[in-house]
Amino acid sequence: MLIVETIAKIRRAYFSLGKPIKEICRDLRVSRKVVRKVIRSDATEFRYERSTQPFPRIGPWRDQLEALLSANEGKSSRERLTLIRLFEDLRDLGYGGSYASVRRYAISWRSKRASATADAYVPLSFAPGEAYQFDWSHEIVLMNGVTTTVKVAHMRLCHSRMFFVRAYPRETQEMVFDAHERAFAFFKGACARGIYDNMKTAVDAIFVGKDRQYNRRFLQMCSHHLVEPVACTPASGWEKGQVENQVGLVRERFFTPRLRFKSYDELNAWLMDKTVAYARAHAHPERPDKTIWEAFDEERPKLVPYRGQFDGFHSLPAAVSKTCLVRFDNNKYSVSASAVGRPVEINAYADRIVIRQDGRAVAEHARCYGRGETIYDAWHYVPVLARKPGALRNGAPFKDWVLPAALERVRRKLAGSDDGDRQMVKILSAVLTDGLQGVEAACVEALAENVHSADVILNILARRRDPGPSATIMTPEALTLRQAPIADCSRYDQLRRP
Repeated sequence: MLIVETIAKIRRAYFSLGKPIKEICRDLRVSRKVVRKVIRSDATEFRYERSTQPFPRIGPWRDQLEALLSANEGKSSRERLTLIRLFEDLRDLGYGGSYASVRRYAISWRSKRASATADAYVPLSFAPGEAYQFDWSHEIVLMNGVTTTVKVAHMRLCHSRMFFVRAYPRETQEMVFDAHERAFAFFKGACARGIYDNMKTAVDAIFVGKDRQYNRRFLQMCSHHLVEPVACTPASGWEKGQVENQVGLVRERFFTPRLRFKSYDELNAWLMDKTVAYARAHAHPERPDKTIWEAFDEERPKLVPYRGQFDGFHSLPAAVSKTCLVRFDNNKYSVSASAVGRPVEINAYADRIVIRQDGRAVAEHARCYGRGETIYDAWHYVPVLARKPGALRNGAPFKDWVLPAALERVRRKLAGSDDGDRQMVKILSAVLTDGLQGVEAACVEALAENVHSADVILNILARRRDPGPSATIMTPEALTLRQAPIADCSRYDQLRRP
């Protein structure tokens, strides 16, 4: 093949040095035909491209091979056959050629198929405050020494490219609400439109085109923040390409190598610091003269002002067992004993659950993300102790119960008495009416006098509830008696006279 260096030498020798063709052929050891071709074409490079590729052995088997390749491409990646397996299947049909020919033909067939089915896209442009994109990703971290798959919520402002990420143990609706609340509070505003995929926590039904039936609670959240939700076409990730690219960037920049943290709070605080540091250090992709943070500062006044916190919980009904427990998310939570026998409503937040009955909160617990665990609040069972005081010693809610110091001292002193449990139950029952601080202060006063019986403590509480004698009122001088009254019982004898 005629290389570029030889062509350059021929052109310089003929046009610059004025050498004849015969001398050029002798010096460079090329034919006259080659020299004339270079001089006449005025080209600096020659390429040979075969117009048709002959397949003498595959030719009769081309249709069968293409059928095998098409069927193989239609399978999932797990079930797809290798080219050597396809070669063996074709050989079983009678093909006598080599594997190399099959491999070359398969590569050319795939390249033609890829060029025929390649997608082209139009770059998008967004005005300040016009839209944001939201998505989830799954990342692997070491949480408290255990390999854990965390669900990471991603939000990205389409104009400034400012982004927000936060990790959660679940991908449920209350986590979606919490991620939006924290992102809008961080941005100090929201956008006019929110672009989502068709996640089940937001979309209940998909209709023709862009028509969707959104979840009622999700619509309430969007209405609170004045956001119009827009769902992408199914399996069309390019419609929210910015946040899709953000998933890869965050995975490469933040979660590689594998992170090690003790809790989600520690992980999320670290992610927030990394997000701000990245935005301050990297230039905007379309405005190289500004960083992402500077573009975000310019966009912030155009955002919809933050409307305050949305009460973002996931609600569902539940029944209360006779042991004052409610089951939720594979765990059990205690409720007040007064709620037994009637249904309750569980309001699940990202970090806690609140259990209500007739609009009144009967329990509130920090949320547990384990499985098969029981979370007790011992104060929920205090009314039951009034009827069953013996349960104070062996009851599951009261194991490892940490009481205030004064109450714990009284409990230890009463442990040696025959009716110690009953007396302690009376003291604990007083907390329901007098409050924990009042009962603790009464215990401190009783212990100071070297007594610890329930009667003394309840007496102290009763005396504190008694308002006591009223203050003496000073008599004005105008109403002061000039002559003090004298008691004279004989005056009543006058009433007996006719």
